[in-house]
Amino acid sequence: MPARQVFQTDEAAINAYLDGLLTQRKLSGHTVDNYRRDLFQLQKMSEDIPLGKLTHHQIRRFVSRLHASGMNPRSIARKLSAWRGFYQWLAEQTGLPANPAETIKAPRRVKGLPKALSVDDAVQLVATPSAPPHHGEDDTITPICNQAMFELLYSSGLRVSELTGLDVRHIQENGYTSFSWINLNDQEIFVTGKGNKKRIVPVGQAAIDAIKAWLSVREQLIQPKEADGQRALFINQRGRRMTPRIVQMRLKAHAQALGLPLNVHPHVLRHSFASHILQSSGDLRAVQEMLGHASIASTQIYTALDFQHLARIYDAAHPRAKKK
Repeated sequence: MPARQVFQTDEAAINAYLDGLLTQRKLSGHTVDNYRRDLFQLQKMSEDIPLGKLTHHQIRRFVSRLHASGMNPRSIARKLSAWRGFYQWLAEQTGLPANPAETIKAPRRVKGLPKALSVDDAVQLVATPSAPPHHGEDDTITPICNQAMFELLYSSGLRVSELTGLDVRHIQENGYTSFSWINLNDQEIFVTGKGNKKRIVPVGQAAIDAIKAWLSVREQLIQPKEADGQRALFINQRGRRMTPRIVQMRLKAHAQALGLPLNVHPHVLRHSFASHILQSSGDLRAVQEMLGHASIASTQIYTALDFQHLARIYDAAHPRAKKK
């Protein structure tokens, strides 16, 4: 059994531990510097109490102080990891009976609210035709396709993979069966989403009109050898089924051209759809069904967005709510 060491000061113990990280564990100098800052911060917080005498409750109180000061949970988790490693090493070297940081967890990270456009920005985004791509100045088809895709994303709250997976109709031929498709007559789409969960979502008139305009020119891009492209509702210039990546790039470029403030990607339109429906109806269950969420808990985040909307209206309208 190795002899137990005695360190005259906390600084001596910390420096010995850090030296071992550099020479034995071969950690980078940058990583060791981070450990050094975390450990000396612990020493500063402990004031006159030696590190080897700190208790579980005192370490927990230090974590609470860090959280209350505004430090983000990820940084606190990193510090706790450094403290636990140090105390584990200290126990091996000195016979410390317990690791006071062993079972302490960092505060949970608060999940950020999804980004959503205002109603005016969302309508401007989907209603304004996009410019032709730079590589084809005479291209009149791409803007028509873009508008149909963007209108449908906002109209029905689809994930981008669900949008690109849509067929022009329900198809069952040559061993192929559609998983998702549009029914223009009934103004609805049948979607197979995450977890093979199926749902039917209505499509608004503006999206229907944009899709009909797209279908009137789509035939010009059909390629005889592209069977999947012939089935797909949205296809690219080569007659192949549209990919999520292309949709993302086109939507981002369109939003930037309009000068919208957010980094707009397809999920922003999904969030905007959910937020705006909830603001108007207050029907959380209906939004859950249209989004295809298996759990209502996934949909409830939009109630926070809805409350933010109400809070802005309150602050702007109530005579006793105005900020000085």
